[in-house]
Amino acid sequence: LATYEAMPSLAGDRKGTYNSIKTEVDKLKDLLAKKPRELRKEATYLCDVIKPQMLAVRALVDEAEGLLDKELYPYPTYEELIYSHHS
Repeated sequence: LATYEAMPSLAGDRKGTYNSIKTEVDKLKDLLAKKPRELRKEATYLCDVIKPQMLAVRALVDEAEGLLDKELYPYPTYEELIYSHHS
């Protein structure tokens, strides 16, 4: 966000996206702390509660990835990993 300090209008919704990621990750941490200890209940909880929350985090992180300049991205994109063997 420092890149856009002089022209905040160019930042788009980066700040909102990053704040949403933090909020959803915090929710995920809280949900994980409440995970049942009994195996069957834990499995159900992971499928019904944790997995949807992980998908929410993933969607936001995918959105944030699209906002990041490729030159600043420290590792290959998913697309580059899949198709790099074709070059």
